[in-house]
Amino acid sequence: MSTIKQFADSEVFRAFATYVAVVLLKMMLMSLCTSFYRIKLGVFANPEDAHGHAKGGDVKKFIRIDETVERVRRCHLNDIENIVPFVGLGLVYVLSNPELSTALLHFRIFAGSRIAHTISYLTPLPQPSRALTFFIGFLVNCSMGYAILSSISYF
Repeated sequence: MSTIKQFADSEVFRAFATYVAVVLLKMMLMSLCTSFYRIKLGVFANPEDAHGHAKGGDVKKFIRIDETVERVRRCHLNDIENIVPFVGLGLVYVLSNPELSTALLHFRIFAGSRIAHTISYLTPLPQPSRALTFFIGFLVNCSMGYAILSSISYF
């Protein structure tokens, strides 16, 4: 039990937990953003969702695709594709006992890149801004993966 307590009390783990909370909350906010635009624009994916908006009218006109809603959804999907690996790799990375300064650099750059990615996606800013922010976060994940394999790999 003391080993778990030591792990939870480590500075690297506390930093990791902080930045995981930031990016997961940001990702969760994307769900609310999608819902907001669906309601605001009257664009629904399911008939049962459109019934209240149709007010007895034709439900089918509210079941359609809107570019604004789809842009938010794609941004959210991109978060899922990148934040989930960050959480998994980051946890194993923390277990590999990295230097606090190096770990903080990884965590901060990743969180910043995901926030910047969302801003560049939803604004939308011209390319290559979105691509750069994506690849920065991707490279952070690759860097943590490399650090894991080079320090504690079992080959």
